[in-house]
Amino acid sequence: MNHVEMQAQTAHTGHAMPPPAGVPYREVAINDAPVRCETDGTVWHVRNTELLADHPQRMTDCLVAGAQRHPERVLVARRGPDGAWIKLTYQETLDRARAIGQALIDRGVSAERPLAILSGNDLEHLQLAFGAMWAGVPYAPVSPPYALVSADFGKLRHVFDVLTPGLVYAADGAAFGKAIDAVVPAGIEVITRDGALPGRTATAFDVLLQTPITTADAAQAAVGPDTLVKILFTSGSTRQPKAVPTTHRMLCSNQQMLRQTIPEFAKAPPVLVDWLPWNHTFGGSHNVGIVLYNGGTLYIDDGRPVPGKFDETLRNLHEIAPTAYFNVPKGWEELALALERDAALRETFFSRVKLYFFGGAGLSQEAWDRLERVTGQHCGERIRIMAGLGMTETSPCCLFTTGPIMRSGYVGTPAPGCELKLVPVGGKLEARFRGPHVMRGYWRLGETPATPVFDDEGYYCSGDALRFFDPAQPEKGVVFDGRIAEDFKLSSGTFVSVGPLRARVIAAGAPYVQDVVIAGMNRDDIGLLVFPQVEHCRRLSGLPGTASLADVLATPAVRAAFAALLHELNATATGSATRVARLLLLDTPPSLDRGEMTDKGSLNQRAVLTHRAAQVDALYREGDPTVIRAG
Repeated sequence: MNHVEMQAQTAHTGHAMPPPAGVPYREVAINDAPVRCETDGTVWHVRNTELLADHPQRMTDCLVAGAQRHPERVLVARRGPDGAWIKLTYQETLDRARAIGQALIDRGVSAERPLAILSGNDLEHLQLAFGAMWAGVPYAPVSPPYALVSADFGKLRHVFDVLTPGLVYAADGAAFGKAIDAVVPAGIEVITRDGALPGRTATAFDVLLQTPITTADAAQAAVGPDTLVKILFTSGSTRQPKAVPTTHRMLCSNQQMLRQTIPEFAKAPPVLVDWLPWNHTFGGSHNVGIVLYNGGTLYIDDGRPVPGKFDETLRNLHEIAPTAYFNVPKGWEELALALERDAALRETFFSRVKLYFFGGAGLSQEAWDRLERVTGQHCGERIRIMAGLGMTETSPCCLFTTGPIMRSGYVGTPAPGCELKLVPVGGKLEARFRGPHVMRGYWRLGETPATPVFDDEGYYCSGDALRFFDPAQPEKGVVFDGRIAEDFKLSSGTFVSVGPLRARVIAAGAPYVQDVVIAGMNRDDIGLLVFPQVEHCRRLSGLPGTASLADVLATPAVRAAFAALLHELNATATGSATRVARLLLLDTPPSLDRGEMTDKGSLNQRAVLTHRAAQVDALYREGDPTVIRAG
């Protein structure tokens, strides 16, 4: 399965919501060029009628241009230990990139021995990335949970086996020391922010900045559009993570697609307040790229949309007004609630934001409507909510919701320069993509994929299913229709479409459903393995905070809520393909080490069903008292 980052899953099956009466949209430059749809009766080809314009050959050209045009403008900032913003200008960043690039060359970093970055978003991480680009050597931002959350370092060890890195960076030697000791051979140099690493010699980051420049500029001159910039790893939703090589051509062409789709970014320098991790394509390629490509400023947000960390995001948004705001659905849900109750936050946030964008998963219609309501009531205008479809392999953007259709699940039409082919597979239409932003193949793939990566016309086979929003008017765009590989048949031969059903369950089960796995392959009916939203279920149960989750889930109030969910789902079911007969509440969270959960927090349906086969059997065992059954 490919690593989908900006995937808007179908979470609403009704019609698009009409705009609130009398509330206009805030002006924002969006390009809604028409698309051309052609079919031979089976296969569809969909293209934007606008051609992709010329663009820089290298992402470093944007850094040089920024240093020449606005050297004192802040490129990136992050809060220091005292709470004040530490800022780097375009000129400072360029100067540091040249020195770091030389340091990497001197250390023998190369395409065969790339730079591995273990820790998350920080100023040093970004400077190392620019230094590697300047030197013409690749870097690989690795998911921090592989080192900090995993108990056996299995995925981290796999990543290092694939990479064979020549240099490793981790911000905090103490935090990453155990993982480094487990997977980094003794002969490989490790860099930390302060040069401290328990039990091992390490180099302080500032040492790199002191490197005299000798050959780095010549190395930069030799960099071309097909030079490898970075290696991103997919989430590992099937087997082990795969390495995606990302070139300058891929990044630059994709940023030009973005600029032509959203010309607002070129009208005024974008200002982003962003936490999205750089080891994923949404944060590291899409958002960092928007800032660099359009001469903007990035404020690194150390907050997260999780308990105990979202306050930091709100602190930052009280001070910095973004021009566009990007987040995952959970972040938007938390922000909408905060905006409702915090006048000072509204004053700053609404002062210049012109665009909302969500990715990573589907935004429920309930959350969508809440966001629209709080914006319209307190801002006096509506602000466009955009989404799209993209993935690591396409660096990442392919589709955008640029037209008048705005609703959960709709993913839009192709960006200029992106070719979409829709091919019948297993009763659905598989999305396949071609263009300068698409990878040419996985990097150092050690096994033959079970399914083709590219078809005979050179289109990347995404494994995502799409359907037309209006089959009678295909030019209106497409809706996400799940993952083809997740679908299955019941014992009757009835085909079950997992993606839309899963989204229905999550939407209808709010706020008690965190996530769900659909079971039933070769069974008589559909069953659900439900990961509950623990905090809400605890409140509903009425039990004290010391009660175990198993006891919470066994209370009559909680079981009644999930029985009501089954009733609601089946009230609109159209047959055995959509009727849910039973569900089982799970009292243990999905495991990263076992591959049940990817590092970005999304479920691997197949892995959960495999590792919890006993619970699947219990789900279908007659008389099991833990199973909640439909009436």
